Amino acid sequence: MKFIDRLLTIIITATITSAIWIVAGGSLIENATSAGQRDATRPAEAAPSPLPSETASGVADAATDAPVAGALDTRSASAPSESDTRQLLIPVRNIRASDLTDTFSDSRAGGQRLHEAIDIMAPKGTAVVSAAPGTVEKLFRSDAGGLTIYVRSQDRETIHYYAHLDKYAEGLKEGQRVRRGQRLGAVGSSGNASDEAPHLHFAILQTTEDAEWWEPANAVNPYPLLTQR
Repeated sequence: MKFIDRLLTIIITATITSAIWIVAGGSLIENATSAGQRDATRPAEAAPSPLPSETASGVADAATDAPVAGALDTRSASAPSESDTRQLLIPVRNIRASDLTDTFSDSRAGGQRLHEAIDIMAPKGTAVVSAAPGTVEKLFRSDAGGLTIYVRSQDRETIHYYAHLDKYAEGLKEGQRVRRGQRLGAVGSSGNASDEAPHLHFAILQTTEDAEWWEPANAVNPYPLLTQR
């Protein structure tokens, strides 16, 4: 009998203990899933994922307080319109279309890159004029281009680049609007141009309206546009 009593006692004790653990465990689970405990036990559910409209450009991320990047600009540069090309003026005074040479595809730097511009040969000091109306985006001196000018078109999608200037026109400044044929500077040999061959390095760059002047752009051959060939 003593053995049976002990066995019953063990069984009853185990049953009661299990029941206690089941009740306690259920309470803990219930508390853990309650709204008041989510921040501590289930942080992923504390705040829902932001909606697409909440992650637009200029809106800060709630977790980091940092600006969230907007969608990528998928627009691409397009060729200048026919109306734009008809307005182009040869950007060196007293130079005719028959005086121009197509050097756009010539190699430079020992064949490492293409020229992607034309060189308009003229005596030092010859007036450089704006090929089209626009705004002076940047006056910049570089080791290669020397004194340079970046003029952005009125629709902001084309940049005319003038390099190797001897000097700028008096009073020329960034942000200034220029008309077609307005004097911008003078032909020279600044930068890596030869003193014995002064010329204007003239390039046409197709870009997008929000791109900076220094960002990569698509080069367009100025020769056929200036000669109408």
